[in-house]
Amino acid sequence: MSENKDTQLLHLVFGGELENLDCVNFRDLEKLDIVGIYPNYQQAQLAWKSKAQQTVDNAHMRYFIVHMHKLLDPDGDGKFG
Repeated sequence: MSENKDTQLLHLVFGGELENLDCVNFRDLEKLDIVGIYPNYQQAQLAWKSKAQQTVDNAHMRYFIVHMHKLLDPDGDGKFG
């Protein structure tokens, strides 16, 4: 699936403090930081980078980009069902 102006490839940016650096288990799920949902990877990456830089002093804080469009349309055929 190619990314163009008409195609929405939704991406979720979120983060939180990890229990330890060896796995992705969050210390407190109620304190997850949902940064937002973005229409393309480029905008999501800008948001991710900004949040990651703001929390650079906390080694346990991690932010992630989730490719929601791949979850909504795993076959990439544009059909949801």
